[in-house]
Amino acid sequence: MAEWLREPGFVGTHATMGADISQLMATLFTGLFIVGWIQAKKSHASGHHWLMLGGMIAMLAFFVSYYLFRQLGVLAFEGKEGFGGSQALYDNVFVPLLTFHILLVVIGLIMAIYMIVLGFRSQTFINGRRQLQEAILQTTGKKIAVIFGGVTALVLLLFFSRVAASGFSMGKFGVYLGLLILIALVFGVEVVIQRLWPNGARRHRVLGWFTMVVYCVLFLTGSITYTMLYILYPGRIG
Repeated sequence: MAEWLREPGFVGTHATMGADISQLMATLFTGLFIVGWIQAKKSHASGHHWLMLGGMIAMLAFFVSYYLFRQLGVLAFEGKEGFGGSQALYDNVFVPLLTFHILLVVIGLIMAIYMIVLGFRSQTFINGRRQLQEAILQTTGKKIAVIFGGVTALVLLLFFSRVAASGFSMGKFGVYLGLLILIALVFGVEVVIQRLWPNGARRHRVLGWFTMVVYCVLFLTGSITYTMLYILYPGRIG
């Protein structure tokens, strides 16, 4: 799989197959978010729910694939080897843009998990129609601790089963540790935000708007880095 992802891509640029798949997936789930946002504006709650849920699951699946194969997207290149522009352009434009993009990726992953859970928790059905519930929606610290403890135990079980099957590696450890940190950050977001917006419906609307902006900017920065790396200033590929 890793070798196939290093082959020339299908778009016709200097990108690898992995980079083109990365851009295609980013376009797909961003498109789902935009259509889902439009559905919310039209008060089509069920359409909004399924489009946003599908987009967020696609996003999470994409980044799981990224870490599994480590060839998707611009981060497959180390240092300046994959960038053919000048050193000044690399240092002052490309690297800051890519750093900002990575930061948005982390925020986007946190918000994806959080909004999936919040979407189910804040909804209700009235006469068979899905809608947001105008009510206080808060989770106690004790409940969060119990849930996080259970999730941690499950992640550790998966990690040690993988170690027993194929041996220990720092790469595996890093992936599972990163997963636990991501989940911990989601719970941390919940603790802070539920105090700011205790009403579940209002919290969903405010954070939905914020998350949508993050995803659109994330797609924009990713598209710019793709264009710079594989169209305007291609370096050594492969």
